[in-house]
Amino acid sequence: MKGIKRYLGIDQGDSKSKSSDTYTNGGVASSSSSSSSSRFFSREDDLDRQARFVAERICSGFQLHDRRQRDECAEAFYAVDRHQFAHLDDDEAKASSEAYVEALWQKDDIEKSYQVENQIDPEQIKEADYEPIREPLARRAEIVGMDESYADHTATAWKLHKTKGEYWTEFLKAQLVEVRAALQDPGYPRKPKEGLSGFGPLPSRYLLSVELHDQHTTKCWEEAIRVMTPYYRRILERHRELDYR
Repeated sequence: MKGIKRYLGIDQGDSKSKSSDTYTNGGVASSSSSSSSSRFFSREDDLDRQARFVAERICSGFQLHDRRQRDECAEAFYAVDRHQFAHLDDDEAKASSEAYVEALWQKDDIEKSYQVENQIDPEQIKEADYEPIREPLARRAEIVGMDESYADHTATAWKLHKTKGEYWTEFLKAQLVEVRAALQDPGYPRKPKEGLSGFGPLPSRYLLSVELHDQHTTKCWEEAIRVMTPYYRRILERHRELDYR
């Protein structure tokens, strides 16, 4: 527990404020705002520390979504987008993250009507119309400069995730689009010879974090942070290569 609690007190840029820890079922979610932090850590800061900060924020965002804390959830995803999309300015990063959160809440609203005794019926929800979710996801794609297929892949993955369908391929396709935008590299993963049809290590890490999220335990949340730290480290390394920082 010590490791997952520690991030709640990370000094964000020049900010002197510290976050307070908030426990939830199987994890920790930060309810503090990160908008007052400077956009990026200094070049002298260790990349691992930066990457862990972003990994903690995305895990916090999904936990806050599970707890239905929309404002705090939006702040967490704003911090993620500010760091992973270095080609965006602050207003664009805020708009992209708000579009993502809007899609999450649209998803929840749709799924509520297919609940039986507070559980989503996987057969009934197959008939659900997920089209309203695609609009904010498409807006996010446009802001970031991602291929518009991101919206379709993400919405389809979310629906299949609830219907007990084969959701993982759609998650991988969506995340490949997002990773390419974050890296500003349309050719990622650039494998030299074998496995050319694969999605690369970064989308695979994201999918593993989805699986860990589904366990809803503190141990799995801690592991998800460890899984996603190298994901963001590679993105931050790429930003330095492109001289964004």
